[in-house]
Amino acid sequence: MADAAGRIATLAEEVLGTPLPIRVRAWDQSETGPPGAPTLVIRRRRALRRLLWRPGELGLARGWVAGDLDVEGDLYEALDRLSGLLWERGPVGPPRSRLRTGLQALRDPALRTAARRLIALAGPGLPPTPPREEVRTSFGPVHSLRRDRKAISHHYDVGNDFYELVLGPSMVYSCAYWDGPDSTLEEAQRAKLDLVCRKLALKPGQRLLDVGCGWGSMVLHAAREYGVSAVGVTLSEEQAAYARKRVADQGLTDQVEIRVQDYREVPDGPYDAISSIGMAEHVGAVRYAEYTAILHGLLRPGGRLLNHQIARRPQPDEEAYHVDEFIDRYVFPDGELAPVGRTVTQLEAAGFEVRDVEAIREHYALTLRRWVANLERSWARGMRLTSPGRARVWRLYMAASALSFERNRIGVNQILAVRTPEGGASGLPLRARDWR
Repeated sequence: MADAAGRIATLAEEVLGTPLPIRVRAWDQSETGPPGAPTLVIRRRRALRRLLWRPGELGLARGWVAGDLDVEGDLYEALDRLSGLLWERGPVGPPRSRLRTGLQALRDPALRTAARRLIALAGPGLPPTPPREEVRTSFGPVHSLRRDRKAISHHYDVGNDFYELVLGPSMVYSCAYWDGPDSTLEEAQRAKLDLVCRKLALKPGQRLLDVGCGWGSMVLHAAREYGVSAVGVTLSEEQAAYARKRVADQGLTDQVEIRVQDYREVPDGPYDAISSIGMAEHVGAVRYAEYTAILHGLLRPGGRLLNHQIARRPQPDEEAYHVDEFIDRYVFPDGELAPVGRTVTQLEAAGFEVRDVEAIREHYALTLRRWVANLERSWARGMRLTSPGRARVWRLYMAASALSFERNRIGVNQILAVRTPEGGASGLPLRARDWR
């Protein structure tokens, strides 16, 4: 099987209709492609079988997670070049997979010779078993309590030590708020937590509910710096155990309570303020009206909600939206993104008055690049703390997400909403963004 790289490049160019923008190195150590470009390393030819059996992003993802595929050189540059090659993007609507379209076209009689060459290069046999990191089983109806717990566990219960390595001392797993690229990640995360507290106008003695509290950073900051009594809820047992230890270590057990609890099960409103930071992406379209109604009901009249949520671009046909297969199978099972306009509409339909929307997508790109750098700097330890496949999942999804934020394919927004009383007094200052 001499010069497998050259044969792969030739077939790829036939399928995709354009020269490859990166180098290729195959399992036989043959190499081809533009000098100086990042290199796609195909360690095993079973990676080709994965693509033949599952054309598109899922076949590629399985090869990456299993270690059949790798990249040498700048990962961001490689992903950027491959994205332009593999996806056809219009001004609106979802991207179209050139790879899937090209491989399906191989069924045409005129291209059967190319198909036979590709099959011969891939080798005989059934499709390889998916990596063990892939979610394969559904547990009940989508966004039921049981299924949501399983989905959250898949993403968050992978080891607190691993998340410490990636997130750093702040232990905040959401977009930071940067003064500039020279700030530290910890400074930017503290600035984000403080921004949320100021938007909520927190004061000593108030009650705060943090929905999806993670490892407790928001409730700890709010209790320590603003004197509130805070409740944090999460579905992750590992997060809750970690957060409770932090609360005890900081002497805040009289002010902060951490619960393993779904937002649908919180019984003890009303609260003066609610923060939901990076949690609403897990709610799902079928539950979003329920989510907004429940949070509205948990707030006292005049109380504020800060909803910090990733958003996707709108599509001409919203019914055709589907979650990226790699993200759904390996990262956030059942996670869904919505356009920011839909989120605002649903908050208002629940009775909220939306008072401010701040778009901060560039901040998330900076955050993700710092997380990737943390993981890459301690790569061997990261693999030991979780698994080699899981570490590869996190590296790929965070790097690809950083590019998506930079290219305006997705965004992130902080939406401030008020449960305005019937009399109409919102309690907000006359001048916007003077949060107190």
